[in-house]
This record gives sequence, structure tokens and C-alpha cells, in this order.
Amino acid sequence: MRRILAVALLLAAGHGQGWAHHSFAAFFDESRNVTITGTVKSFRFTNPHGVIVVGVPQPQGGEREWRIETNAPVVLMRRGWSRDSLKPGDKVTVEGWGARDGKPYLRLRQARDENGKLIGQGAFGQSDD
Repeated sequence: MRRILAVALLLAAGHGQGWAHHSFAAFFDESRNVTITGTVKSFRFTNPHGVIVVGVPQPQGGEREWRIETNAPVVLMRRGWSRDSLKPGDKVTVEGWGARDGKPYLRLRQARDENGKLIGQGAFGQSDD
């Protein structure tokens, strides 16, 4: 009985890991290119993917919060990023692939600071991980 319980717990723990690291095609549409400009709210430099949250001003007032999924920190570092590449309050323009479901969620292709300077070195591909 203990063995069955141990196997069940291991399977449950592994399921969470598999779900957290999903395929690009499951969530993002490679034909849907999105560019947003706004203010960084937060930047998580974590595995399996980092996350940037950006507040984008809306024409009717207020702002819409966008979640941008990045590559893993090891890939970001190879491209010149660090934990300090983005800070709350930074103005950025982010390009990426939009979510299949139309939500304000995208996969990072590249980001530029408020002066138009590329953050890091070059654009990311869909399969960079």
C-alpha cells in the first residue's frame, strides 16, 4: 500500500512539472505577431520560463496588463539578459507571438527600451528554450 501511495505522489508531482513547461504551439499563434508598448510592472527571472508583466495604456483611459512569457533564464543569459535587465517603471516595447485565445499574453521575440535600444542580443525564436 505504501508503494502505491509513493508512486501516486510521484506521478502527481511530475504532472505539475509537465504542465508548467508547455509547448509553444499549445498557447501561441506563430502567425499572430503582437507589439505592445508600456510600463514594466514586474519581471520574474525564473524557470521554466521568465515572465514580464507590462501595463499598456488604453485609448479610452486606464491600462491593460499584458503577461509576456520569456525563455528560461539560461537562454536569456546567453542573449545578454540578466535579472536586472528590466525593472518596474521601465518603459518598453515588446514584440512577440500572441496567445491563441486572444488574451493579453504573448511569447517574447524581442524587447526594446524607451530609447529603442534592443534589450539583450537579437530576437528569440519560437523554439528557443
